[in-house]
Amino acid sequence: MDNMFSAGELAKLQNISKQTLLYYDKIGLFKPSYTDPNNGYRYYSAEQLDYLDTILIMKKIGFPLNEIKRHMKNYTTENSIIFFRNQLNDIENKIYELSLIKSRLEHRCDQIEQIYFKESSKPIISMTNSIHILYNEVEKPYSMKEISIATKKCYAQALSNNLPIFFQCGVSVPLEHIKSGKFSEAKLAFLTTENLPSVSNIKKLNKGLTVSTYHFGNYNNMDISYIKLIQFCKKNNLKIISDSYEFCINDYITSRYEEEFITKIMFYVEVM
Repeated sequence: MDNMFSAGELAKLQNISKQTLLYYDKIGLFKPSYTDPNNGYRYYSAEQLDYLDTILIMKKIGFPLNEIKRHMKNYTTENSIIFFRNQLNDIENKIYELSLIKSRLEHRCDQIEQIYFKESSKPIISMTNSIHILYNEVEKPYSMKEISIATKKCYAQALSNNLPIFFQCGVSVPLEHIKSGKFSEAKLAFLTTENLPSVSNIKKLNKGLTVSTYHFGNYNNMDISYIKLIQFCKKNNLKIISDSYEFCINDYITSRYEEEFITKIMFYVEVM
């Protein structure tokens, strides 16, 4: 046919699949100029090429197909400007969000690389800057099941409300549990976050003197690292004045092997 393209020819010309053209026809976005009643072959006119270009460009810009279809029913310069300006705002918001995600992911990678390849389990005394955590309480009997549920609640809240998180979870074990030898009975599960006064379940860990160690391996033998840290405090005349805070440095997000897990255990202390 003169000045007509088959679906295969048009697909090759536009570097798209025939299935894409079929789908666009199905949803009423881009229908063929002529369909052969005998064999069902679709043909497109030369005049339709610019229209298809417009659809593909809008798709590349990021518009959903349903919005493209609605807009192109009767689009003019005036409403196209409004359409594009709205998309620019969406793009700016996505760029800002992605920049935050990028910086937090870089922080997570740097943290894992520094500790996984360089650090030891030797206890460290340091002045820790303030930290904000988004937390949920762990229900009794404080087993791994209840800890996992509380952690999932934190992630669900953060993701559904678009809260800033640093892709790092952790737990807090009460000091009285630790003194009783119940090192794994955490009462809080948390994610590290930023200061958000409007969110009620965010807690600030103040700047202060801390002692910490890195536990390498699974959580079942965490008591070994706790005991070593407690003995270190006694030896160095440090009084533990807080619950413990465990920060997952390397966990199930980055490795399937528990022997590669790294957990930072931290207490606030004061010199006796």
